[in-house]
Amino acid sequence: MFNPTKIIAIGLNYYDHAKEMNVQVPDQPLIFLKPATAVIENGEAIIYPPQTDELHYEGELAIVIRDLTKNVLKADAVHHIAGYSCANDVTARDLQRIDGQWTRAKSFDTFCPLGPRIATDIDPSNVGIVTRVNGVVKQHSSTRNMIFDVYELVSYVSRIMTLLPGDVIITGTPPGVGPIQAGDEVEVEIEGIGILRNIVQR
Repeated sequence: MFNPTKIIAIGLNYYDHAKEMNVQVPDQPLIFLKPATAVIENGEAIIYPPQTDELHYEGELAIVIRDLTKNVLKADAVHHIAGYSCANDVTARDLQRIDGQWTRAKSFDTFCPLGPRIATDIDPSNVGIVTRVNGVVKQHSSTRNMIFDVYELVSYVSRIMTLLPGDVIITGTPPGVGPIQAGDEVEVEIEGIGILRNIVQR
């Protein structure tokens, strides 16, 4: 279902997450990349790599790009979106701190679960997003708390790099990120899309 050439990820894109972290709200999107080899789909295992001792979940809304997209205006961005899905921006938090940048911490194989489907009929500006670990709610917010909405993000990224059909933008995580362990079941549920479920394995 998912075959992106790249995943563009957005950091610090929820007002409530910025408040939780006691950091200033950014004046433009903070972007980084995850490799296509990080993608797994609903039901596949997140592999806990031996290089880290602090693996975290980050539930997010994913945007799937429809066609070749370059230098589009915010008003036209909707025409370049194929649909939306759930994402988990799995992160090796200790490696993120050690490196001072995010590539290694975000790029291991299996660190970008996507699914369970691509929804075409939701309003991305106001849908609930919940992350659960072993059935316990860890994140609970709404995309209305986004600092930069999905159309702003598509426009912004398209003015930096060409987006190709199937490319994915993951739009940032709400407050409540935290650790996961081998054996945990992580669920990211977004209203109107469904539930992305993955088990963590060593």
